[in-house]
Amino acid sequence: MAPPPLSRATRRQFCGGLAALPLLSGCSGAARDPISLWAMGNEAAALPDMLRMLAFPHAETAIDVQALPWSAAHEKLLTSFAGGSLPNVGQIGNSWLAELDAIGALVPVPSDVARLAEDQFPAVVNTNRIADRLVAIPWYVDTRVQFYRSDLLARAGYARLPLAWPRWKQALHALKKHAGDNGFAILMPLDEYEHLLTLALSAGASLLREQDTRGNFAEPAFLEALGFYKSLFDERLAPRISGTNISNRWQEFGRGTYAVYISGPWTIGDMRARLPAAMQDKWATTPVPGPNGIGYAAPGGSSLAVLRGHPEQEDRSWKLISALLQPEAQVAFQRATGDLPARMSVWQAAGLADDPIVQPFETQLNHARSLPKVPEWERIVTEMQFVAERMVRGDFTVAAAAAEMDRRADALLEKRRWMIERDRLS
Repeated sequence: MAPPPLSRATRRQFCGGLAALPLLSGCSGAARDPISLWAMGNEAAALPDMLRMLAFPHAETAIDVQALPWSAAHEKLLTSFAGGSLPNVGQIGNSWLAELDAIGALVPVPSDVARLAEDQFPAVVNTNRIADRLVAIPWYVDTRVQFYRSDLLARAGYARLPLAWPRWKQALHALKKHAGDNGFAILMPLDEYEHLLTLALSAGASLLREQDTRGNFAEPAFLEALGFYKSLFDERLAPRISGTNISNRWQEFGRGTYAVYISGPWTIGDMRARLPAAMQDKWATTPVPGPNGIGYAAPGGSSLAVLRGHPEQEDRSWKLISALLQPEAQVAFQRATGDLPARMSVWQAAGLADDPIVQPFETQLNHARSLPKVPEWERIVTEMQFVAERMVRGDFTVAAAAAEMDRRADALLEKRRWMIERDRLS
């Protein structure tokens, strides 16, 4: 259920905060329609209180925050666009931006607001840039790093987890040896594409080719990553299971059923809340491995966008987004949600740069590579992982799996090829 609109008393309170957020001005008593803002998950839950705490000044009227479940948000945005009922401002998953831009749902970022991206991680900002146009502003960021049991690694003879594939795999074998017959070195659920994708990015794979109109899974870099991925299961370093087969990941991590897990910043809160106090000094984080050292991961997170359909409110909507990107707002938002700030300068102010658990995420965000910006991307990686799972279970060789991935990607990209060819001939 969406939180209620802000009261008149709260609106009056907001108008006292101009000094804290100087980008906004012009509070008055004139009534206006609400600025509607759709957000998801913890972010939606934190927004009303955060706006009150910041005394958001541009509030001649309510900021109407509507909470959406992540599972329904993508479809809700698409159906609302078709029905002409989009909100003024939306929290958009970075992987959705190409699709929403393709249908014309996004208002390009004006130049004065675009300056807020100058203090952000370049790879994340690049995910918000479609055809050289900035279509949204990163609000918070994430990527993937390794969570590992530092005590088990020390018992296996390593002070830290190596970051080059050959030595990394040696360390996994040492962990597996100490784990025994019922344990494994690493958890890589077969229904999660992010693990294979991270290996592919680290190997330098481009994933698509010919103006992103065909799959490029048979290229040498991807074949190297795919073969390495398969070897982790063939050598029994990772179990052949899906995420649904694991009832409690943190409990199994605490038990030592596996010692390494690649995941995002949300897992920090889970580890700190779910592992017993005696375990809190027995785990750590480190960047993902690559063929010759630190690897690359996909930049993630959510962005804030102004959505089409409300031209008379676009200026106020951009001022709301600008307020939410101010340092004070970013610090408050991080403390309320645990999300990583989009603005690099805020990491120091929020104390994140000195947190040994969080700091590897900053390193990894500076070793991130953007994904192809095509509307079909989420369907392509879903098909990629479906084929990869069949490969791990013995249905395909590495070469045959790559060829099958290309076949499926090419089918999904058929319309894109037709559109590009039509534009070329026109």
